[in-house]
Amino acid sequence: MGPSELELPEQFPRRDFLAGGSVALSVMVGSGIATSDEPQAQPSVQRAPVPPEFLQVAACQLLTGTDLTANTERILGYIDQAAGQGVDVLLFPEACLCGYVSDKAHYEALGAEAIAAAEARVIAAVAGRQIAVVLGSVHWDQGALFNSLLVIDRGGVVRGRYAKTFLAESWPENGRTLPVFEVAGVPSCFIICHDVRYPELVRLPAMAGAQICYFSSHESGLRLRHKLSAYRAMPISRATENGIFLVMANASANPQDLSGSHGNSKVVHPDGNVLQESDHFTEGLVTQQIRLADANRSIAQRCERDPTLLRDWFRQGVCLVSRG
Repeated sequence: MGPSELELPEQFPRRDFLAGGSVALSVMVGSGIATSDEPQAQPSVQRAPVPPEFLQVAACQLLTGTDLTANTERILGYIDQAAGQGVDVLLFPEACLCGYVSDKAHYEALGAEAIAAAEARVIAAVAGRQIAVVLGSVHWDQGALFNSLLVIDRGGVVRGRYAKTFLAESWPENGRTLPVFEVAGVPSCFIICHDVRYPELVRLPAMAGAQICYFSSHESGLRLRHKLSAYRAMPISRATENGIFLVMANASANPQDLSGSHGNSKVVHPDGNVLQESDHFTEGLVTQQIRLADANRSIAQRCERDPTLLRDWFRQGVCLVSRG
């Protein structure tokens, strides 16, 4: 795995920026009782968070098993590694915390309490660090099981979850929300595996302001080679058809069982060029510095702006997006 010819040159340094809240500017006044001739105390001025100019994103290509504790330890190790490399946002594959298994009994045997405890360890690891993590997991809500991503911002702040909308498996329920969360100061949206086949799941959040799509997957083994071209094309399309970046973390292929997943985790530029991409089997980080100004959402914005027969339909659809 190596940088493509289109990797951003080194003269674009990663810029530090303030995230996680507003900057309060206090207006200082003299002590004592103010008179009509003295300046009156002014309330603090709240300034909007400064958006980043550059972001270091990483996809962790990782194949986990059914042991929740072992999976958690491996995830924590990669968080340590990514934080040490200055990564701003780290994405993990689909259901990697508990291991992706096509059987509801697996998740029920682990139990909601144990999975929540493992998630709490990840949140604690992120707390106090300048790294955000998008974690493949599962959760229960009102007795229903969902295949979901837990979005943990810098400092261990939980932004929320995205639950897989379109299912290729029978064990979870369909997700019912389409969120855009601020992750490391950047409006971001999310899809999981089979979701990539449904362009509206990225188009509507991009219209609502998302500049990065985080695509978490555990998809299509190497035995189904006829599918690989489409699986590479779809995430590239989701980026270029909206004018946003896409970061994809897929489980790596298993040499002992080629029916599982196929790797090829990647970072895609808004113009459709793949900036970084892993091979099928290698586990590790696929890291790329991106320039946020390139994610201008130009194509997505035209859906709401241009006087086409679909404009009203798109305007109604974007109202389904929730801003976290």
